[in-house]
Amino acid sequence: MKTKILQLILIGAVLPIFAQYKFLDVPKLDNEDLKSTTYSKNPSEAAEILYKSYHYYITDGELNLDVVSRIKIYKKDQAEKFLNQEIYTYDGKNNKSEKVTSLKVYTYNLVNGKVETTTVEKNSKYKSKESKYYTVTKFAFENVKDGSVVEYKYSVLSPYVWSVDKVTVEDNVPTRRFDYVLDFPKYLGFNIDYKGSLTPKNRDVADKNIYGGEYYTYRFGYENIPPYRDEKYVHNLDNYRTSIRAELNSTNITRVPGVYESGDLGGFKSYAVSWNDIRKQLYDSEYFGEQLKKKSLVKELLPADIKNISSPAEKAAAIQKFVEKNYTWNNYYTVGAEDGKGIKNLLETKVGSSGEINLLMILLMRSAGLDAQPIVLSTIGRGLLLDHSPSLNQLNYVLALLDIGGKAVIYDATSKMMLPNLIRPNALNYNGYVMTEKEAKKVNIFCPGKSTTYLTVDAKLNPDGTVEGSFSDKDTMLYAMMNNEKYNEDKTAYQKESYKDRYTFPFTNIKTELLDNNDFQTSFDFDSDSFVDGIGGKLVFNPLLFLYNKSHDFDQTEERRSPIELYTGYDKIKKVTITLPDGYAFENVPKSKKFRTEDSAIQYVYKVTQEGNKLTVETTTTVEDPVYPKEYYPAFKQIFDNITKMEGQVVTAVKK
Repeated sequence: MKTKILQLILIGAVLPIFAQYKFLDVPKLDNEDLKSTTYSKNPSEAAEILYKSYHYYITDGELNLDVVSRIKIYKKDQAEKFLNQEIYTYDGKNNKSEKVTSLKVYTYNLVNGKVETTTVEKNSKYKSKESKYYTVTKFAFENVKDGSVVEYKYSVLSPYVWSVDKVTVEDNVPTRRFDYVLDFPKYLGFNIDYKGSLTPKNRDVADKNIYGGEYYTYRFGYENIPPYRDEKYVHNLDNYRTSIRAELNSTNITRVPGVYESGDLGGFKSYAVSWNDIRKQLYDSEYFGEQLKKKSLVKELLPADIKNISSPAEKAAAIQKFVEKNYTWNNYYTVGAEDGKGIKNLLETKVGSSGEINLLMILLMRSAGLDAQPIVLSTIGRGLLLDHSPSLNQLNYVLALLDIGGKAVIYDATSKMMLPNLIRPNALNYNGYVMTEKEAKKVNIFCPGKSTTYLTVDAKLNPDGTVEGSFSDKDTMLYAMMNNEKYNEDKTAYQKESYKDRYTFPFTNIKTELLDNNDFQTSFDFDSDSFVDGIGGKLVFNPLLFLYNKSHDFDQTEERRSPIELYTGYDKIKKVTITLPDGYAFENVPKSKKFRTEDSAIQYVYKVTQEGNKLTVETTTTVEDPVYPKEYYPAFKQIFDNITKMEGQVVTAVKK
């Protein structure tokens, strides 16, 4: 009897501990939060997320999402990210579109000891059509001051029960509390991909009778989450922050009146349990597999001179150029055709999505006797593809793969500047999957080789201390393609941002052009009195003129948490030649020097040569690979600290 009483006491003692945490229970607005002026653990914080929740639940055959966010603003000028919000909703066909069903936006201030609430008016919220796929609902908070608390609540209704977005838990400011809840009926099955270093302090994974039926629920609650800061040289920080993503893996439906009729999605069906299952779905679809069957559309498309090329490498490169020249990317990322008319429509309009253009290239290669295979992948913004969590929804890009002499060569025709193994930067996302008709195989997606930047100055020093000369900035390979596309997007803005805003001295005759070998170059002439100091009758100046590094971007003081991602390895070569006027000579000429990491992954050379009254300083910074683990960050910091010191040296010119 005593044992039973003791058991009851223990149960009674334990239950309240678990009952204290209620998922999706929005805390009451606390006046102490409104009074506070700084974050207690770190006064430099611009904001603190007091509460945030994502609640996904499926009812009546539709996916519902409720979001609540409450944020304390400590420094308004540094908290812009939290003050302007956007909600993306997908626009489907046949009236199957996502829609925002409610939106409430508040700003709270403490005025004379009382809470003053400002509500965002309806006309301050607006929708815009960002693309033919998405509508964006935008809103901004009103009456925000240092010390305000801002809050928004919205709901989204979606017919796409299989499309549950990834939710990122960590942010670049501290979070006091975060809830994630997914409720779905038992006739559906979801894989839950949990990634990151955080562990939920509160967790509830169970069967429940809710919404009038039998459901599975996944509930994760977090408290006192430290910030995960933005870091330079990271393509998508959300790849490394803690996140939760749900992916539909099965349905077991006989008949749900008014929602699923028998024969619609009846019986048990399995989805996306392996990458091979993804392959089967792609090849069964009209937007991918059916497009690759349309050989008759391209049978007579290639010119005879391309078909007759005997070298497989040369033929493939020629087909890539043919597609680039004749078809234009419409800036939409797709893994296949936009609809069943994809390839046919591309041939008629000459404009298409990334998937349509590269599937056409695969068809043309096959028609010319080359065994081209598609690689499917996710662009950087969609996140990394994971072996253990296959996702059809993540896929939004396709490339062509050929075996040329035993070496794998990748082709992408979405840019007019593409070459074999040159891939659009947004597609350089670590890995993809080759999808043949028989198997799915993982492949690495990196930029092979290196891009080179040549910064060249040829200058003449005048006796009055002015310097005149010419400058050129030339890029090769991936850097050339990236800068050329920026230039073509807005020529004036490119020149302003890259040169006119960067260099404050006068220059003329600026010229930007794509060279015959696909290198990209900008050049100008200059004449300035700002490079030289006259000291005691001597002319003192930095021999690199305006090209020396005063600082660098590897300046993170907190411990590095993410890899170092650079798109491509590179060589950056600066070469400055200065000619003195007659009757002058150099003094205090810096010495040549070089340094590198132990494995030569990062190298730097500072080379000085002198011929009479002409001095040439040439520096070469080499970074061998496009990606480095976070443990390399101290090496980058040390190397670039030394580069800054080396390039800060000056030289003196004196009259003989």
